[in-house]
Amino acid sequence: MFGVKIFYIFIPLLNCGFMLARTNENEDFVMSQDDSYNGKTKFIFITGGVLSGLGKGIAAASIGSLLSRFKVVPVKCDGYLNIDPGTMNPIEHGEVFVLDDGGEVDMDFGHYERFLNIKGKKEWSLTMGKVFDTLLKSEREGKYAGKTVQFIPHVTDVIKNHFFKIADNENADILLVEIGGTVGDLENEFFIEAARQLFHIVGSENCLFAHLTYIPIPKGTKEQKSKPTQMSIHDLNERGIYPDVIIGRCEEMLTQKIKEKIALYGNIPTKNVISEIDVDSVYEIPIGFQEEGMLDIVLKKLRITMPSVANQEMDDWKRLVDVCKQNNKNPRKTLNIAICGKYTQLEDSYASIHEALKHAAAHLNVKCKFEMIDTEKTDTIEEIKVQLAKVDAVIVPGGFGSRGIEGKILVVQVARELKIPFLGICYGMQLAVVEFARNKCGIKGANTAEVSADGIDVKDAIIDILPGKRGLPLGDTLRKGGQDVFLKSGSLAAKIYGAELIRERFRHRYEVNHDYVKRIEEHGLVFSGRSVKEENIMQMMEIPEHPFFVGCQFHPELTSTLLKPSPLFYNLLKMAEVRFDYRLEELHILDAKNLR
Repeated sequence: MFGVKIFYIFIPLLNCGFMLARTNENEDFVMSQDDSYNGKTKFIFITGGVLSGLGKGIAAASIGSLLSRFKVVPVKCDGYLNIDPGTMNPIEHGEVFVLDDGGEVDMDFGHYERFLNIKGKKEWSLTMGKVFDTLLKSEREGKYAGKTVQFIPHVTDVIKNHFFKIADNENADILLVEIGGTVGDLENEFFIEAARQLFHIVGSENCLFAHLTYIPIPKGTKEQKSKPTQMSIHDLNERGIYPDVIIGRCEEMLTQKIKEKIALYGNIPTKNVISEIDVDSVYEIPIGFQEEGMLDIVLKKLRITMPSVANQEMDDWKRLVDVCKQNNKNPRKTLNIAICGKYTQLEDSYASIHEALKHAAAHLNVKCKFEMIDTEKTDTIEEIKVQLAKVDAVIVPGGFGSRGIEGKILVVQVARELKIPFLGICYGMQLAVVEFARNKCGIKGANTAEVSADGIDVKDAIIDILPGKRGLPLGDTLRKGGQDVFLKSGSLAAKIYGAELIRERFRHRYEVNHDYVKRIEEHGLVFSGRSVKEENIMQMMEIPEHPFFVGCQFHPELTSTLLKPSPLFYNLLKMAEVRFDYRLEELHILDAKNLR
């Protein structure tokens, strides 16, 4: 243990010393970095301390939202060695967020897009795996001209050059860089060192460091404690970074006393210590930051002036946040929404679905309560009927593999037969088609070819792998990103979207088998959305005789925002409200009978 501690203490010192040595040895190295800076872009770095999961992504997105009248470009740095999170289990790292350009990125990009009203790009995601991949390819191609390739300066060069390239390509006013993990983690050391070097290149007036830490309130003392934050700031200072803003995550607003103590230790004005309290809705955070003076701090430090024009979007944002707060305290109606999948152990696995439901709920002035149903543990249809008896809508989300799918198919069957509003997303749509084929078309062996990889014999592959994807490496088989969808005229889908041509985001490698489409439609299921290309993929389905039974091959949750909720989630909740009223009426009838 002592050896490990010594290692952590000396890494920053060695890094700094080595940088000085490299600068003296090769002076044109620093000059080349100066040349790559466009002289316009301001940089904001967000780091985290004490523990992970404090909400750096939300803090970064909230700061960015206050600067929305500038061109703000978010960048996320992750220390893991995966090229991207595309092959990672959602239970391991939360959901994989898919961008319009097909990039598979960290779930924090969901916050960036929802708060900043932007479309992210895959280049804005930088993992250590991607850094090393770039470095090693350059070395093999001889781009280092025979030099010894080292962590410093070459790894940090790759990182800094990536930042400068994004800033230049996007003509960004502000590059908002979130460094994942916690200060002290071995994985993010080179991102932090690159940020330190960049600060010296662009100058103090062009760079701001915000550090998010945790302020605990131990039960025994019931007093806010600053010691973990002091140690975290100390760790950051050791790495040559001195934060301009310290954000304290706490159960309650930071006291003036604790702010003064943190400010003294962090060598910053007391007003630069900002509270980030636990809230019912993350959409309250930008408002809290604004009230705490975050915007003024950023503008002053970066020497920029905010255009003085009316911000209607912020007014609408505050109005919807007020609706959410009111419904959390005294809800007009609380709709029970069942999310039925196999990644229920970690709520972040379905983060964007939760957010999309909250967006729709705010516009309908209702509250959503989530019932997480683990389909691996649902064995019988009777059990599922009991679980769904008190819900107002059912969502079967995306997923992969054979685990838990029979439970999902039973959930689909109960929702269809009991007329519960239903939305099947990606794999959820595919399994809805399988269920319909089994129980309405009489194709008892109906299944998805996806389960054959686990040794399950598939007699009728109602769902089969996409053309051209068979035999490819796992990471290359997905059809990803934004695609156009043609909606059938007069269909429920066309009415929901108010259009016959839409664009949504996809992430799948299987599709509805064309050989079964006609037979399935003859029994009453309608494929109301198809790809506009020659591939003719079934991209939406519905059952007209059902109040709301819709499946989509795409992920509508990825494009939903607080100001503009997804039409599918909005209309699902509208029908859930109808079922809520019906269930309430039934309960009143039962109560009346009991009274008599």
